[in-house]
Amino acid sequence: MESIYKYAWMIPLFPLLSSIIIGLGLLLLPKATRSLRRVCAIISTLLLSIAMVFSFYFFWQQITGNSSYQYSWSWIPNQNVTSEVGYLIDPLTSIMLVLVTTIGVMVTIYSDSYMSHDQGYVRFFAYLSLPNASMSGLVLSPNLIQIYIFRELVGMCSYLLIGFWFTRPSAANACQKAFITNRVGDFGLSPGTSGFYWIIGSLKSEDLFERFNESLANHEVSLFFATPCAFLFLLGPVAKSAQFPLHVWLPDAMEGPTPISAPIHAATMVAAGIFLVARMLPLLKALPLVMSPISWVGGITASLGATIALAQKDLKRVLAYSTMSQLGYMMLAPGIGSSRAALFHLITHAYPKALLSPGSGSVIHSMEPIVGYCPDKSQNIALMGGLRKYMPITGTTFLLGTLSLCGIPPLACFWSKDEILADSWLYFPILGWIARFTAGLTGFYMFRMYFLTLEGDFRANSSKNFISSYVSLWGNLRFGTSSKKQTDSALPLAQNKIESFKPSENIQEFSDENIKNSVSTQFIREEYPPHPKESDNTMLFPLLILTIPTLFVGFIGVPFPREEMGPDSLSHWLDPSLSLSHKINYENWLLEFLTNATISVGIASLGIFIAFIPYGPIPFFPRDLRQKTDLQLEGILGHSSSLLYNWSYSRGYIDGYYNIVFIKGTRVLAKIISFFDQWIIDGIVNGVGISSSFGGEGSRYGEGGRISYYLFGFISGTIILLLVVINYKHDFFP
Repeated sequence: MESIYKYAWMIPLFPLLSSIIIGLGLLLLPKATRSLRRVCAIISTLLLSIAMVFSFYFFWQQITGNSSYQYSWSWIPNQNVTSEVGYLIDPLTSIMLVLVTTIGVMVTIYSDSYMSHDQGYVRFFAYLSLPNASMSGLVLSPNLIQIYIFRELVGMCSYLLIGFWFTRPSAANACQKAFITNRVGDFGLSPGTSGFYWIIGSLKSEDLFERFNESLANHEVSLFFATPCAFLFLLGPVAKSAQFPLHVWLPDAMEGPTPISAPIHAATMVAAGIFLVARMLPLLKALPLVMSPISWVGGITASLGATIALAQKDLKRVLAYSTMSQLGYMMLAPGIGSSRAALFHLITHAYPKALLSPGSGSVIHSMEPIVGYCPDKSQNIALMGGLRKYMPITGTTFLLGTLSLCGIPPLACFWSKDEILADSWLYFPILGWIARFTAGLTGFYMFRMYFLTLEGDFRANSSKNFISSYVSLWGNLRFGTSSKKQTDSALPLAQNKIESFKPSENIQEFSDENIKNSVSTQFIREEYPPHPKESDNTMLFPLLILTIPTLFVGFIGVPFPREEMGPDSLSHWLDPSLSLSHKINYENWLLEFLTNATISVGIASLGIFIAFIPYGPIPFFPRDLRQKTDLQLEGILGHSSSLLYNWSYSRGYIDGYYNIVFIKGTRVLAKIISFFDQWIIDGIVNGVGISSSFGGEGSRYGEGGRISYYLFGFISGTIILLLVVINYKHDFFP
């Protein structure tokens, strides 16, 4: 069996090869490569599928009881420092490989249709394979140096994908924000890793845990040094997994193409931080002062993400803050000693979020021809509604993903979230209240998003909205601008065109070929007012496949009673990776489970019911959403909610504070330093030079060449000096 494990290095190699092949084609033969668009997609999908088959095989081998396998070789041989590279196959690695490759394959298939009209189609597939290769290499890494290298590669891939549409200022700013925020994490991760190496003398995972525990037992390690190293080390996962206060990059990352939301939210960037915490958990548990702050950071992140998501109108941003909130649960769980639940929730959350992200792309894809190719409109849930009757498959899969994230049984997230809620309550009641409150908010904002998007009446095809969106799209293509002046000038003409338009009318008068072939014009030819349409089969296939794990993946961690008393199966299986010792008392298992499940499901159901009151398809009070698209929370809490709404819609004002403190503060500090350098440092140097110049210039006029002048000056100076000396002696020696 070890002979099979020797080929584990091929898992990251296959997606890397597809990226290299497509990238070299773009560099060497750009025109030919761009003409082979579908071939590039087939290459990416095929090679990543091979990696997925390998991942499933290794996963099956670990399930059937095969032991862990590690292979490494020397990279930089040295007498003092030995740096090795290699790969490690254990239960944690195998399950993460399955997660990365399955979601990667589905996203690749989905992207073939979603990006088909984009000019950067081939470049997108060159980028898309890189995060799968980088994340696969990260989870296979047996030491911290290799993890650090692949972690940086994951960050580079995210930078490229977030800034894919780099000509848009918002996308360019978003990728820079993600890059800089994660560099803050690296600022702590690098010295933290170096500190552990200085303490232990090795960066191998196994050596770290064994030697560190031995050193602690023998009092050879100073906790005053090891604890700060651990906190610095944790800055890396905090930044990578969007934990407070380094969470600000994640919502802006939605500026990238919608297909990348699935790997970023579920399988690559955000998962890298949680995976690193899970991998280092045996070491971190030995430092008691570290675990409690981890739990509080997770609790604050979970509640903050859920609170900010309450009033967001952008569909993708709601999902982004949902991811942030769920990542808070995953960070809270290890801090309270519930390591199994943290990793379990990472697995169960990945598939519903990977389902919802392409589902949102399917919705946006159907909205763009109606409201215009502008994210402010095509992603605005205030302009949606009633999409489920036009898009039944997308609507059904979206509902299942939403129910799962809310923790409704028997869907995936119910099993893991229920365990986190129960463990947090037992650990510390305040954390338990935070976790439960967040669960209620999750039910509210997720179903607010669902009701406004897929239920009720379609709000974007009203005459006012349709004409406005048509003018925006038609005016931009016709005049090449989006200025208010030219848009206003296009309004009467466009309105006349729409009102007098007939299905049989020819549109040859449009000189721009893009306008002739635009999807919006096609909609006008077919129907008025227009309606969204279901996505094609290439986009629907990944949604249907991802629905399967969304329904059933949670059962892998259910502690079903067995005849003999013993450890939980998932904990027992992950024990070699996480050093778990999770025991379950099966005598009271059913009663305990029903009690915890009733509480968690009741909280989630309460949040769903509250969301149903103002946003559901059956209104409890008069509310015209066609005219009132602001969608504030007055319907629930009255006018006093405006403060909460503004705080939530403004994302807690955190970005504004960061802008004031870090951006403007840095500029002010730079100006102060520049002033100090120019007028103090340079002033002293320049002052010495000017004084020397004036002294020399003055001395030059004193040198006339006449001895009589020199004698006069000498005698005058001598007399003045004598008077000073005599006066000095008279004052001090009377």
